[in-house]
Amino acid sequence: MQTDSPKILHIDTSARQFDESKEKHNSLSRKLANRFKKQWLTLQPKTEFIYRDLAISPPDFIDQAWIEAVFTPEAQRTAVQNAKVTLSNTLIDELIAADIILLSTPMYNYGMPAVLKAWFDQVIRVNKTFSFDLKRGDYPLKPCLSGKIMVLLTSSGEFGFEAGGIRESMNHLGPHIKTLSHYLGVESFYEIGSEYQEFGDERHAESVNKAEEAISKLVGRLSHK
Repeated sequence: MQTDSPKILHIDTSARQFDESKEKHNSLSRKLANRFKKQWLTLQPKTEFIYRDLAISPPDFIDQAWIEAVFTPEAQRTAVQNAKVTLSNTLIDELIAADIILLSTPMYNYGMPAVLKAWFDQVIRVNKTFSFDLKRGDYPLKPCLSGKIMVLLTSSGEFGFEAGGIRESMNHLGPHIKTLSHYLGVESFYEIGSEYQEFGDERHAESVNKAEEAISKLVGRLSHK
């Protein structure tokens, strides 16, 4: 086991909250993340968690003023421009500090919640998390960060979104996040999800159980690296 515990950036995104004392209307993705955190702390109790609840504190959407600010050299920014990128700077600092990104999210309309897309837009930023150089030819973007791990915990109402599944082409959640994670410095990506939520039958219960078992195994694996 590591002598120095990694820092974990824990991000929840579901519009639903999670309350262990309640049975109904709880967020499944938050429940899975809560399980991961509890089991991790059992093995590495000194781990520092940085927490962001994007549903309670949604990041601002980027706009023209934001774009103008981030493309202005820092030394030349006005006070208004500096204020415009304050949130972005804070979110990026949290990302930089983390070794592991624990991200929980439901699938909304076959993709990510708007608050999560807003977070990605705030943190994937030129000269901060990626550089841009046309000398690299057709691949001018390059991540500035490296060595990070992402654990993506998802929930979906339907099923069959995996590779080869009946809804593979409709899955714009996991593949999108995996693509974007490259620009967060993620080099190891793990995705665990529960399905069948809208059906509420034995398949859903089995899917949740399998997800919880997979989380337990992953926690054991990552906490002993």
